[in-house]
Amino acid sequence: MIQIKDGPAGRRYDGAMSRPSIFSIPAGAAPAARMARRHAVARLSLAWLAMMQVMMLAWPGYVRAGASEQSLPTLDWAIVLMNHASLALAMPVVAYSAWPVWRGAWADLRRGHVGMDLPVALSIAAAFLPSLYATVAGKGPVYFDSVTMFVAFLLTARYLELCARLSSGARRWPAPLEAERQRLERDARRTASLFVAAQLALAAGAAIAWTWQAGPAQAMPVVVAMLVLSCPCALSLSVPTVMLSLHAAMGRHPGMGPDQVEALRADARRVARTSLYGSLAWHLLMVPPAFLGWVAPSLAAASMLVSSLAVAGNAWLLWRRRVEPRPVCAPALR
Repeated sequence: MIQIKDGPAGRRYDGAMSRPSIFSIPAGAAPAARMARRHAVARLSLAWLAMMQVMMLAWPGYVRAGASEQSLPTLDWAIVLMNHASLALAMPVVAYSAWPVWRGAWADLRRGHVGMDLPVALSIAAAFLPSLYATVAGKGPVYFDSVTMFVAFLLTARYLELCARLSSGARRWPAPLEAERQRLERDARRTASLFVAAQLALAAGAAIAWTWQAGPAQAMPVVVAMLVLSCPCALSLSVPTVMLSLHAAMGRHPGMGPDQVEALRADARRVARTSLYGSLAWHLLMVPPAFLGWVAPSLAAASMLVSSLAVAGNAWLLWRRRVEPRPVCAPALR
């Protein structure tokens, strides 16, 4: 806990704190928060396990284009069998692992608000339902690999966000840092809301254009990729990861004066905004090739994970600079 002491020499910030980790549960965490962490780990583990199996089962479909005519009947029979197995693996991922997404999307609809969960739910439904129909009908492409990959990557980013928020939100912050944290979170929410609304409009435009030009079958992967790119996971990670890095710095270097706290506040603003607008730029750069059909849904999911990990890495670099400053080399003796 950070204690603020006033003395003749001015206000100082003393931090008798253990070194925080993004994966450590604060001692004062509520039972509901601990239970949320357990459920998040269970959902994340199931999604990753199913994703690895589904990717393996999708292999016959990947190699069909280069197969000989003699092997096509056997390969098609294997694809049908593997599609049913992939459906069995993807259903618990969609129903259980993605349950917080469905709950959040329903809450957004009831409020008449476009939140972060609505485009995610639309992308999962847009990929899973046609795949379910194609599997039952025995014809058509399936996207179970993209569905499980997207859910696994999405839950990975959200688990990092949950851990960072639990670790940083349980701390008491000096007034300048607390005010900066609230300001940055408002900016992140506003930016994410505008991005999601614009991305949904572009996804609708892509659906209309591709359906008119090439038909629904060709439009489906384009729309799914556009919806996957609308997930603002990296944007929502920008603030909590930075605040956790600052807390680690205050814990390692107690007794900070007002000037040092002001320097931390400036660092928080700079790094959080760099992560926020950098991840936004990354998503916007992916939009034109996705609109043109050059980005597969699985690649869109991977790019979402890359941007989230880049945000976490940017906060880690701040931690390295503040907690472990680079040593100054002494001049060589002659």
